Amino acid sequence: MAHHIVTLPGDGIGPEILAPTLEVLRAVGEFEFESHPFGGASIDLHGTALTDETLAACRGADAVLLAAVGGPKWDTTDPNAPRPEQGLLGLRKGLGLYANLRPVKPLPALYEASPLRRERIEGTDLLVVRELTGGIYFGEKTRTKDFASDVCAYSQQEIERIARTAFGAARAKVSSVDKANVLETSRLWREVVVELHSREFPHIQLEHVLVDNAAMQLVSSPKHFDTILTENMFGDILSDEAAMITGSIGMLPSASLSGDGPGMFEPVHGSAPDIAGQGIANPLAMFLSAALMLRHGLGLESEAVAVESAVERALERGLRTPDLGGEAGTAEATRAVLEHL
Repeated sequence: MAHHIVTLPGDGIGPEILAPTLEVLRAVGEFEFESHPFGGASIDLHGTALTDETLAACRGADAVLLAAVGGPKWDTTDPNAPRPEQGLLGLRKGLGLYANLRPVKPLPALYEASPLRRERIEGTDLLVVRELTGGIYFGEKTRTKDFASDVCAYSQQEIERIARTAFGAARAKVSSVDKANVLETSRLWREVVVELHSREFPHIQLEHVLVDNAAMQLVSSPKHFDTILTENMFGDILSDEAAMITGSIGMLPSASLSGDGPGMFEPVHGSAPDIAGQGIANPLAMFLSAALMLRHGLGLESEAVAVESAVERALERGLRTPDLGGEAGTAEATRAVLEHL
């Protein structure tokens, strides 16, 4: 039976990188795709970034594949105006997507594209596990003309479930990132992580790293890390920093998972409206996000490996999109990957 996938093309280059991703998926299995407007495209059509109909469709799917959202067209400081990013937050809450996984593994073919020296990144293979539905992004917000506040709040249960995800994914070590020298939420975070570790995962090494130190170590010695566990805002910042180790944010996929419902899979990069419509967008992070969907969302490990291997072989044979210093457009990159599937 075909797997039912809801696709959210979104904005900017989103539709351009999603379409070839469906070609790649059709080459490895049977899927039914159902498309819905999301983000700015949905605001233009319906006045909201996420409609009830789209959320219901996502809840009923086997997995959700999202391309990219946002753009200057919808940028505003008006707190009452709809923003594309509200759709992302609504989808995370609506699907209970509390765990965001971002693997960072520079490919040997792209070592020279990294802003860091080859010897510094060689052997890096880390996973950022970010809590996705709590913290300052979802806390109570107030705003007057000359004052604003955002509350950062976490419960023991929220911390424990994301920590369990990180320990379960780790090969040997979890680096729990917090700011326990300043923040009460981080002190609770550290206490809960320590207790869970001693009770359920004593075979995994645990270290605590303050977020500022973690940011420095990511560029000075990224191979130090195995699995990074962190809360929402710290994870947002650190995972984008880690993305640049690979040489281009256009190469990194992500998975957002819940306990039992469909997961959502999307590239880390944004909608790149400055290059939309030019046929030069790098689709590889979208392909790799589809591979994460195959693995974590549908349990299709061999198909996931096939897609990842095809991307890696295409790069070994010289494929380079403009963000990687080459001239290959979206269509050429797609052909190169399909040839190696």
